[in-house]
Amino acid sequence: MDHARRVWRPAGLSAAAMLICGLLPAGAQAQNLLGNIDGLRPELGAAGITLSVNDSENLLGNLAGGVKQGAALQGVTTADLQLDTGKALNLPGGTLNISALQIHGRSLSPYYLDNLQAANGSEADDATRLWELWYDQQIGPVFDLKLGQQSIDNEFIVSQYSGLFVNTMAGWPLIPSEDLYAGGPAYPLSSLGVRGRYTSGGVTVLAGGFDDNPPGGAFSDDPQSADGGGARFNLNTGALFIAELQYANAQAKLPGTYKLGFWYDSGAFPDQALGTDGLSLANPAGNGVPIMHRGNESVYAVVDQTVTQPSSAQSVNLFGRIMAAPANQNLVSFSFNGGVTVTAPFAARANDSAGLDFGLGQVSPRVAELDRASGAKVQNTEEIFELTYQAQATAWLVLQPDFQYVVNPGGGIGLRNEMVAGLRAVTSF
Repeated sequence: MDHARRVWRPAGLSAAAMLICGLLPAGAQAQNLLGNIDGLRPELGAAGITLSVNDSENLLGNLAGGVKQGAALQGVTTADLQLDTGKALNLPGGTLNISALQIHGRSLSPYYLDNLQAANGSEADDATRLWELWYDQQIGPVFDLKLGQQSIDNEFIVSQYSGLFVNTMAGWPLIPSEDLYAGGPAYPLSSLGVRGRYTSGGVTVLAGGFDDNPPGGAFSDDPQSADGGGARFNLNTGALFIAELQYANAQAKLPGTYKLGFWYDSGAFPDQALGTDGLSLANPAGNGVPIMHRGNESVYAVVDQTVTQPSSAQSVNLFGRIMAAPANQNLVSFSFNGGVTVTAPFAARANDSAGLDFGLGQVSPRVAELDRASGAKVQNTEEIFELTYQAQATAWLVLQPDFQYVVNPGGGIGLRNEMVAGLRAVTSF
C-alpha cells in the first residue's frame, strides 16, 4: 500500500481543546494579556457572557529522517463565546456556546514526516471556520443534555494527563483519526448531534449520537476543503454512536479516573485488501473495487492515576489509553499511548509541568496483507517517544519546549526514524 497517498486527516486537541487549546495550566486561566479590557469583562460576566480568546503558535522542525529536514510554523487562534442563560435569559441551568477557529501556517507532518502520529495537535488546513455551536441544559441535579454542532474530542476518549503533550495522538487518538470518515467530529471539524451526561458521586455516563462524516463526501475525500467554513451541517451520511462509563475517586488520597467506552459508526467502510470480485486489490486482473463493510466500531479504555503527591502543587501521575478496531476495514487496528507527568517539578515553579509519553500505532494486518500481495514494504507498527516541559512564563503566556522521536514512521514505509524538536507558545488574551 502506498502510504504516501493517504489522505491527511485532521486530528483533535484534547479535552475542551485542552482548556480552549488546552495548553494552559488551570491556574493560568484567570489571567490574560488584555486584563479586564477596561472593565468590559466584568460587565459581560454580570450579564452572563464569557468571551475567551487563546492563541497557540507551534514552531517544530524535523532534524533527522522522515521525508526531508526542515521546520514549519503553524498556529490556531480559538475564540469561544458562552452565554449563561440563567443570568441572561432567566433560564437556569442553560449554556449556549459558540466557538470559532482561525488556523494559519504550515503543518509539519504531511510535508516533512509522513508519519501516522502527527507531531502537532493543532495541525490543519489554513481556514477561518466555525468550530462548535451548541446548547447545554441541566435537567435535574444529575443529568444534562447538549444539542448542536459538537467536537467530541472535548469530552470523549479524554485523558487528563495525556493532554499535556504536543503530539496529536496525545489528544484525539490514532484509531478514530485514521479510521473514521474525516477523522471523526474532532478538531478542526465538528458534527451535529446530541450528547447526554449522567453524573452521580464518582460515576459519570456519557453517551451521544452524531453525524459520522462532518463534511460529507467519500471516505477518501479531503475533509477540510469539503467544508472550509465549518457551516455545512451535514446530516446525509451515517451515524456515529459513542458511549463512555467513567469512575473518578477524586476524594482519595491519590486521585484517579478510569474510563471504558466504545463507538459504532453505521457508515460503509472499504476493505483494506480485497475487491468485490474476491481478488486482492493488488491483483492487476481484479476490478480494483474494494468490498464495502457495513459499520465500524472500536473499544477503548483510559486510566489517569496520581501515584505520589508530596504537596498540593506537586504530583507524579501515570496515564494510559488503549484502543482496538477491526482489521478488515481499518488502516489502524490497535493504538496505545501512555506515560508519566510531573506537576510542579521544581518547588519554585508551581504552575509548570513535565512529562514523558510513549505512543504506538499498529497498522492493520489487512493492510499488511495488501502490502505483501503488491510487493510493497510491509507496514506494521509506528512508535513515538515525546519529552516535554510546559513553563508558565507569565500569567498569560505558556512556553513549551518539546522533543519527539519517531520509530518506523508510517508503520514501515521506508522512511528513516525521525527526530522532531520545537517550541509551543500559548497566549491567553
